[in-house]
Amino acid sequence: MLYQKTRHMTKEVNEYLQKHGLYSSQWSILYCLKSNGPMTQSDIWRYLNVEAPTVTRTLVKLEESGWIIRTTGSDKRERLVSLTEKALELLPLVDQDVKNFEQSMVTNLNDDEQEQLYALLKKLGTSNEG
Repeated sequence: MLYQKTRHMTKEVNEYLQKHGLYSSQWSILYCLKSNGPMTQSDIWRYLNVEAPTVTRTLVKLEESGWIIRTTGSDKRERLVSLTEKALELLPLVDQDVKNFEQSMVTNLNDDEQEQLYALLKKLGTSNEG
């Protein structure tokens, strides 16, 4: 059921993001950069827990569409990823659409149920150790 719901929600959020020319995988990187500032490509894939080639392909598409720029970092092999002016201007609109999507997903839950859901989601996939 969890897998089916996540697939459904990914499909739905992609429909919200479509008008911005984005997909959920691209939004996750943009949100990561919006929240953390410029990051290296390796920091991004580690943070998102996604394989490096997948992140690299997504970054190429984001760069081609003007959302990010990649520059050489302190090490010549390192690539620093930053948001462009276009991204900084448009991200508040995208963010609002994602919030609208999230609200539509929990509309049938009362406030207590929403709080419980968010608490459970935070616990999901975490270990009791440490």
